[in-house]
Amino acid sequence: MWMAGWLALMLIVAIAGRESTREVNVFQIMEVRTTLGFLMLYPLLHASGGFSAIRTSRALQHVARNLIHYCAQLGWFFALTLIPLGQVVAIEFTMPIWTAILAASFLGERMTFAKITAVVLGVIGVIVIVRPSTGEINPGQLIALAAAVGFGISVIMMKSLTRTESALTIIFWMLVIQSAVGFVPALYVWRWPTAYAWGWMAVIAFCGTFSHYCMARAMHYADATVVLPMDFLRVPLTATAGWLLYSERLDLLTVLGAGLILTGNLLNLKAMPQIPAPARASTGARRKISANE
Repeated sequence: MWMAGWLALMLIVAIAGRESTREVNVFQIMEVRTTLGFLMLYPLLHASGGFSAIRTSRALQHVARNLIHYCAQLGWFFALTLIPLGQVVAIEFTMPIWTAILAASFLGERMTFAKITAVVLGVIGVIVIVRPSTGEINPGQLIALAAAVGFGISVIMMKSLTRTESALTIIFWMLVIQSAVGFVPALYVWRWPTAYAWGWMAVIAFCGTFSHYCMARAMHYADATVVLPMDFLRVPLTATAGWLLYSERLDLLTVLGAGLILTGNLLNLKAMPQIPAPARASTGARRKISANE
């Protein structure tokens, strides 16, 4: 359910990013996103006990994770201005490959047959949908690929942080650190946006902030190699949004690719071990105690 929230919000971010980059510089979009995102997060922070709820002993890990994530986001938004929306999202979905490899290498997560199958079918589904040409590679494709690698590293670092940090803490420090990093570049390129651009940037701020909250909560309940393959569904969802909003063609191969992606995710979720309710509650309590400590 938390991943369903992530999927919906990230789909809206992609559309809002495409619209806002028509008028506003990427550095400016990201600075407005983090600043407004902090204001939007504050009611949740206040309800959770105020600033005492986001104390951390892992400041360096937060800084490192958010520097990588900021660069990846920057590349993602730049890629939106260079290549089609569907292609950006499709290339981004090499991310679960890097995530699965890193999770197995550094977090000790086991690569089961179901997880490998989900990744393989997902990648094949993406290729079927995009049908990449063998011609000259657009710089936007390379930027999107570099962003995907950065996102993969960022997700693994987030998974590590969820072992001791709450989702609220992770998102709070993401907004603070990324806002500080982007302040000077945004000030340098600042141009006052139109009301139209302000509206889309507000959408990016809301959806971008709470999508990461959803992702952090999802990571709290399942391995990264279980959660991330579900994100493949964003490709057919984006293709459908392009068809509905921009009259982009939704052909048979797109439907086939979506079917492969869905099949891989269903196999992975079916193979996921079920935790009895009492044990799940006990595990959640232990995690909460650990985080407070």
